[in-house]
Parts: sequence; C-alpha cells; structure tokens
Amino acid sequence: FFFFFGKLYNRSCGLYNNRSVSVTQLCTLKQRTMKLNLIPVLVSLALGSGNMDAAAQKSNESLSALLPMYYNIKNALVSGDAGTASKQAAALYAALGGVDIKKMTTAEQSGFLAAKTKLTAGSKLIADTKDIARQREAFISLSADMISLAREVKLRSQPIYLDYCPMKKAWWMSAEQAIKNPYYGSSMLTCGSVKETLK
Repeated sequence: FFFFFGKLYNRSCGLYNNRSVSVTQLCTLKQRTMKLNLIPVLVSLALGSGNMDAAAQKSNESLSALLPMYYNIKNALVSGDAGTASKQAAALYAALGGVDIKKMTTAEQSGFLAAKTKLTAGSKLIADTKDIARQREAFISLSADMISLAREVKLRSQPIYLDYCPMKKAWWMSAEQAIKNPYYGSSMLTCGSVKETLK
C-alpha cells in the first residue's frame, strides 16, 4: 500500500524516480507544504496590521489638527484681537464637524464624542461675537472641554501645559511654559501658573 501511494504521490509532484517513498518522507513533504502555505497568510496579516497602524495614525492627525486651532483662539485672546479670535473659533467649529469618527480607535471615539457637543457649542459662541469680554467668558468652558479631550486622547507628541488663573478661577492650555493669560490679556498678562503637564 505504502509503495503504491509513494509512487502516486511522487508522480503528482514530478518527483517519481522508480523508488519507494517511506511514510516519514511523505510526512516531511507534507509539513514543508503546510509551511509554504502559511507564508501568504502571515504576509497578509502583516500588511493588515500595517494598514491598521496607518489608519490609526491618520485619525490621530485629524484629532491633532484641533489643538493648533484652540491655540490660535487663545493667542488672539491674549492679544485682545476679537476679530481673529472669532475667525479661529469658526475654523475650530468647522473642523469639529468634519472629524470622521469611523477612522478612530474605540478609545478615541469615546473621548471625542464625550467632548464634541460642548466644544462645538463653545467654539460657536466665540465665533458668533466680536465682543472680547464675551469671547473670554466662552473660552472658559471651551478650555475645560478641550482639557477633558486631551486627557482622553493624545492630541500631540509635545507637552501640553495646563495653566490656571486664580483671579478668573479658570484653566487654559498652552504649548509653552511661559504664562500668557487669555482672560485678562495685557492688563494681567502673567497672572497664573502651570499646574499640570500632559505628555
């Protein structure tokens, strides 16, 4: 039986040489064939993992785009420029509406959706007025909601400094350690301190 099967197996593989094939040889050939069949599977898994990493990176970049817009609003308020603050808030409002949550991880989706409604409302309040006092009041809640998002989702690789103004009893985020107060501008520019750093 084994002699006949060995000859038949060798013929099918183009290896027939008028010699009998042992069971051990057949097992070895089968094992080699199985290993070769696994190669495409492993390559496919590796490529799939790479695609997932690329998708995650793309979603992170989409979320990270929100932070510079927030900083632009903050800088405009520091300078007392209501027009620029309104313009930058409108840009943040539009960006929030254009974020595609389907490209996010589950954790990113949860963190973003929890803050999105409040961030949208806060940015719209600033965008819809040119009154610097009203903009600064709206910036209190906008900053609190951005900080909540930053705690849930990594928005940038560089540190984010969380500053606190004891006079206003309000927080804001900054890209640098130097204090520049957006709630009082030039009248109390250095009022406040760094209370926490997100890395």
